[in-house]
Amino acid sequence: MDLCVNGKTLVVRQKNVNAEETPKYVLSKEQLDFYKKNGFLVIKGLINFECLYNVKKRFLQVVNGLEDKGLMTIVKEPGLTEKGAKGPDVINKINDIHFDEEFSSYSEDPRLLDVVAQLIGDSITVVHCMFINKPAGTARHPPHQDLWYFPFGPADKIVASWTAVDRVERDNGCLYVLPGSHRTQTLIEHHYPTDSNKFLFYGVRDESAAPEEQRVHLPMDPGDTVFFHPLLIHGSGPNVSKRSRKAITSHYASGECQYVTVDGTVQETVAKDIESLAKKIINTDVTFVDTWRFKNKLVRGTKSNL
Repeated sequence: MDLCVNGKTLVVRQKNVNAEETPKYVLSKEQLDFYKKNGFLVIKGLINFECLYNVKKRFLQVVNGLEDKGLMTIVKEPGLTEKGAKGPDVINKINDIHFDEEFSSYSEDPRLLDVVAQLIGDSITVVHCMFINKPAGTARHPPHQDLWYFPFGPADKIVASWTAVDRVERDNGCLYVLPGSHRTQTLIEHHYPTDSNKFLFYGVRDESAAPEEQRVHLPMDPGDTVFFHPLLIHGSGPNVSKRSRKAITSHYASGECQYVTVDGTVQETVAKDIESLAKKIINTDVTFVDTWRFKNKLVRGTKSNL
C-alpha cells in the first residue's frame, strides 16, 4: 500500500516471511558439484536459533491442543500408542504445516530458499512440509525414495530440505543416505516392510539397493540442514535413546514441474493409498494428483505449473 507524507509517496510493504533482509546464501562450485554427484549436501548452521525455537514451540502448542491445528495432520507412532505413551511422547510428526505462520518461518526462510533456487531454479513451490518428532522408542524409517509419493517431475527439479531441531545422532535415529543412488534416474518399487505397521511408510522392496556398508550416516547439530534429490535412497534408524529427535523438513518443486500420470507404473499402489486417505478426510473422491494440487504453495517467483 502507498502512504503519503508531506506530499511524498512512501511504499509500505506488509511484512511476510519471504521478505526479510538477510544476506544471500551462495553455494560454491564445489558444493554444487558435490550435490550433483552425490545427491545430497549438508550445510552447517543454516537455520538460526530463533527459527528453531519458534517451530519447536509451535509443535508443542499444536500437539497439546493449545493452538488449532487447522489443515495440519498429526500422526502418532503406532508402537508407542500400543505401549500407552501420551502427549508429545506418542507423536511421530505433523504433516502439511506450510500454511501455518510459525512453521512457514522455516519453509520460507530466505537463506534456505536461496539454496533451493540454486538447485532447482528461481520459481519455487512448497509441496510438502513436516515437523518430525521421532520420540524415544520410534521404529526405523526404511530406505526409500521420496519421489515415490510425488505425481510430478522432472525429478531433477525437486529437492528436499531436512533440518535438525534437536541434536541428531546414531542412537536417536539420524538420517542415512546412499551417495550417488539418484544417478540411476530410476524409481524403485516400494512396499510396506514386514517390520512396520505404519500407513504410508513405504520402503524399497529390495533392500539390497541400500546395503548397510554403503550407508552414510548424518549426525547433525541444531540448525544443520541437508538438501537431497528425490531419487536419493535414504532412511533413518530407530530411536533407541531416551530423547526425541526433532527435525523439520520441506519438499520444493520448480515452477517448471508438471503433473504426470502414474497409471500403469509402480506408483499405482501409493496413489490408491493416498486417494483412500483423502476420501476419509474430506468424504469425497479425489485423484492422486488433486491431493497434491490442493496443498502446494508458491513461495518464490510468480508462476508455477503445479
